[in-house]
Amino acid sequence: MKTIKEEVIDLLTKTVKLSREDLAELLETPSDSKLGDLALPCFHLSKTLKKDPKTIASEIREKIKLPKGLIREVKATGPYLNFFFEEAKLAESTLKRIWKEREGYGYKRRLNKTVVVEFPAPNTNKPLHLGHLRNMSLGESVSRLLETQGYRVVRVNLNNDRGVHICKSMLAYKKWGDNKEPDKKSDHFVGDFYVMFSQKAKEHPELEREIQEMLIAWEAKDPETIGLWRKMNCWALDGFNETYKRFGVSFDKVYYESRTYEKGKEMILEGLKKGIFYKDESGAILADLGELGKKILLRADGTSVYITQDIYLAKLKYDEYHYEKSIYVVASEQNYHFRVLFKILKMLGFKFADKCYHLSYGMVYLPSGRMKSREGSVVDADNLMDELDGMAEKEVRKRHKLKETEVKNLSEKIGLAALKYFLLRCSANKDFVFKPEESISFEGDTGPYLQYSLVRAKKIQQKAGTKPTVSIDFTLLNKPEEIALIKRLGEFPGILEKTAGSYSPHILTEYAFKLATLFSQFYEGCQVIAAESEELKKARLLLVNSYYHVQKSCLNLLGIEEVGIM
Repeated sequence: MKTIKEEVIDLLTKTVKLSREDLAELLETPSDSKLGDLALPCFHLSKTLKKDPKTIASEIREKIKLPKGLIREVKATGPYLNFFFEEAKLAESTLKRIWKEREGYGYKRRLNKTVVVEFPAPNTNKPLHLGHLRNMSLGESVSRLLETQGYRVVRVNLNNDRGVHICKSMLAYKKWGDNKEPDKKSDHFVGDFYVMFSQKAKEHPELEREIQEMLIAWEAKDPETIGLWRKMNCWALDGFNETYKRFGVSFDKVYYESRTYEKGKEMILEGLKKGIFYKDESGAILADLGELGKKILLRADGTSVYITQDIYLAKLKYDEYHYEKSIYVVASEQNYHFRVLFKILKMLGFKFADKCYHLSYGMVYLPSGRMKSREGSVVDADNLMDELDGMAEKEVRKRHKLKETEVKNLSEKIGLAALKYFLLRCSANKDFVFKPEESISFEGDTGPYLQYSLVRAKKIQQKAGTKPTVSIDFTLLNKPEEIALIKRLGEFPGILEKTAGSYSPHILTEYAFKLATLFSQFYEGCQVIAAESEELKKARLLLVNSYYHVQKSCLNLLGIEEVGIM
């Protein structure tokens, strides 16, 4: 069953020399419904046709032969070609398709193509923080969105479990840890020693030399160093896994830098032999990247750097999954790193280099300023989730008398909805300030508001006393509030395609909030349970049911759980 947009594209491809993809990109929804349901701006065509947009719009209109169906009228208005739909047929087409496909509405057939999404790739020297929460929200939402387009998505995580930063926690524990066992969540315990090292190093600069010595000892597989490393890494990873579970993410494959860096070193040495890389006077191996400068790939002492293992891991992932796309969800601070990585992969002759993509995202700030993990003022993910759960719990206790376990469960779902939605509603490439109080509000552009809207839709259906059906008179759905909601529901497949294709969950948050706003207007202006007739009640009940399925799908794609009460 075709969407409204697809019907218009079918019509236009007969008269306009543009691809379906280009037409889909150009078509827009007029801000004033009096100007049509969809519009084609003809400015883009004037460049190739060497005519003014008004003339082009008129000429296209003259060539269009309007078939019977969804499209009622086509008008050339200035530089725009405006399309008007038959409202009853639009309602029937849209609501019947949603009824048939339910939460799969708008999803495409499975492709024989794989996308690998790597996130959140933490260092195992401190707990996950607010930045990692933005990373995981993006990674998981983009993964789910790509699945709607038919891709097989492989979620992978890379534990950066070796290197200078890891040695900092290890050295601090070795010197001042007294061989203690964790007396708190284990990744937080490890993080305390990372902070301690930073503080001690200010007074004792010789510690930096000891760090390098420890890294050399680790790469030489010194038993004592390896034993300490294993113990502290286990503590860090155990803590991470608790946080992942709480946040609702899991991975199909987990990689470890400690298991890939040696293969990376081999690739660098092979590149040196082939003359792709070179050695400087100090003995370090570098790549000359032209405008990107010179990049060290192996230090003079033989130890590796971050990019060493990234080079091998890119190849390993391709060998294992033969991906159509490999997406790295990593903060914008690493933009240069990924430009360098992809350039080096091309220098090594890997054709899959063009399939690699860095999904860069901006910094997250709090009203008090930027997070800094070295000084210990970082906003830990666990603590932030606890704070939001507590804020949600106060609201829940005001509204309901529930068992203690029910209060905790509901509060956690609302807290996570607040967090994930706020993290996703801003375009990924932008920095923003996270405001806990604003995020947890049950009103406005928030996750809890969308949960509330879904609860309202479900309750209407429960109170109706009858089950929804598609055997209705679609001409009855003719009020402006009903038509506006139906049109918005009909846009969902196109929104999925656009959001997934641009890796931009914020587009879906905008859609979901607007959809909830239109549903609220429908709820206020159109009685369902007490409709004027039984036939009208049935028609409106189907519309409520359709909204419920689409909004539930939106929440799921944003990683937000439905709740039973608010």
